[in-house]
Amino acid sequence: MGRQSVALPLRTLSEAERLHYLSAVQCTLRKPAITPSTAAPGALSRYEDLVATHINQTMSIHFVGHFLPWHRLFTLAYETLLREECGYRDAQPYWDWTLDSSASKFIASPVFDAVSGFGGNGPLTSPYNASANEVPGRTGGGCVPSGPFSNMTVHLGPFASLARNDQCLKRDFAPDYAVTYLSKANVDKVLNQLDYGWMARTLEGGTSFDQSKIHAGGHFGVGGTFGQMGDPFASPSDPIFWLHHANLDRVWWSWQSKNLTKRLRDVSGPIVLQDYENAQAGNVTLQFSMTLGFNGWDAQVEDMMDIRPLCYGYDRLY
Repeated sequence: MGRQSVALPLRTLSEAERLHYLSAVQCTLRKPAITPSTAAPGALSRYEDLVATHINQTMSIHFVGHFLPWHRLFTLAYETLLREECGYRDAQPYWDWTLDSSASKFIASPVFDAVSGFGGNGPLTSPYNASANEVPGRTGGGCVPSGPFSNMTVHLGPFASLARNDQCLKRDFAPDYAVTYLSKANVDKVLNQLDYGWMARTLEGGTSFDQSKIHAGGHFGVGGTFGQMGDPFASPSDPIFWLHHANLDRVWWSWQSKNLTKRLRDVSGPIVLQDYENAQAGNVTLQFSMTLGFNGWDAQVEDMMDIRPLCYGYDRLY
């Protein structure tokens, strides 16, 4: 994997460092896909190779015991793509959303800067409709109007389709929802769990909005109802996805680091989505196999338990 790299929060990077990262992301959008067109007609770039993989596996990588190890593998593959194919020199940055702890701070987060960030919210496309099971307090829904991804064409989604479907990158901020679930108090609830199973469930939450935790807080806080980040299948279409999941990985590593001797081998949770009573299958073990399909990354859960051999770390932990 090369030299050890230290992941930093995006807000502490210099403008030149942020632009270097954003340039590498845009490079992945230009490079042709390696996924066969017969498997995913909408995957047109190296970036969308990964989006297609997430879409294809969505129903088997969420609300399962390997949710965190799989996404650690997924984010590592993305960072490697940035480095090896697009000249990126640093670690994948993370978004510490606990510092954006009010609705006004969330909207003004450096992550959404129009020059050295990812651009902000889309314009409001229709008023919030509480009776339509929309994300509470959504405020946008239209195409991102400014920033480095304002002209980005998304070719995959919505939902489970792998067919080509050209569309703009959309965001639908729900600031009050975001700050409710992305608080330091909610991170602390994760860190206070005594075993992996409850830690992972406290991080991921449930399937309804009122069961949300920090995972859904980032997705629906940015994507709302109509943005790609709020789409459980195609959420990696929004490049903010990787900063959100890098911070979730940082939360997991923070929890592991409180008792490394025990927690480097502590994993559990269902193999099948929400099968917490093990009615359909057993629990995930360290020998459980994971894959990123055509991207060429295969690993067992035990390979993802310790980030030190993966040659990255974090500047600070929670």
